[in-house]
Amino acid sequence: MQLPFSAEQFFGVFRAYNAAVWPAQWLLNALAVTALAAAIVGRPGAGRVTSAILALLASWTGVVYHVIHFSPINPLAYAFAAIAVGGALAMAWHGVVHDRLVFRLRRDARTVTGVLLVGFALVVYPAWSIAIGHRYPELPTFGLPCPTTLFTIGMLAFLQRPYPRSVVVAPLAWSLVGAQAAFLLGVTPDLALLVAAAAAIVFLVRNGNAHDRLDHQRIPGLR
Repeated sequence: MQLPFSAEQFFGVFRAYNAAVWPAQWLLNALAVTALAAAIVGRPGAGRVTSAILALLASWTGVVYHVIHFSPINPLAYAFAAIAVGGALAMAWHGVVHDRLVFRLRRDARTVTGVLLVGFALVVYPAWSIAIGHRYPELPTFGLPCPTTLFTIGMLAFLQRPYPRSVVVAPLAWSLVGAQAAFLLGVTPDLALLVAAAAAIVFLVRNGNAHDRLDHQRIPGLR
């Protein structure tokens, strides 16, 4: 596959982005930890908090990264931005406006998957990037699409079933697109996006058992 930009241009976007938004990277990491803490605590309104943060992160990647910084070297950035903003709107609509998203950690395989993906996005991803030679400011910091998508899919693993499948679509789409960077640009931490994509497909397909569907009938508007 022929890319419309070189590897140097690609990492140059990271440099320009990091320089322009500093120190927002710290705030974005703090928001991610807040979203995780809200899901762990699980108090009333926690779903809205987590959903609002995930919507904000998706909007950030769409507008600040794709539109402002990535579009000068790749016209497809506008399509990528539309996917990200669409995902943000779905998250805000279902999770914030209608409070339909309940994030809960349980003792099951989905929660283990979520914890691993969240931990990878926040800790392993930047460490791996540094280990393969990507130093700041060309380091792919949290808030950029790939680590943010890994974090988002990890958080979606905590959703209590059933949930609106539309919130999974955008992160799944980007995980499939972003994984190409691992092969075409040597960003090997993005290989984790293939694992995240597989998990997101499971989240789309396995979205409730008989007991869940009974609960679903008691919550008007959920699909």
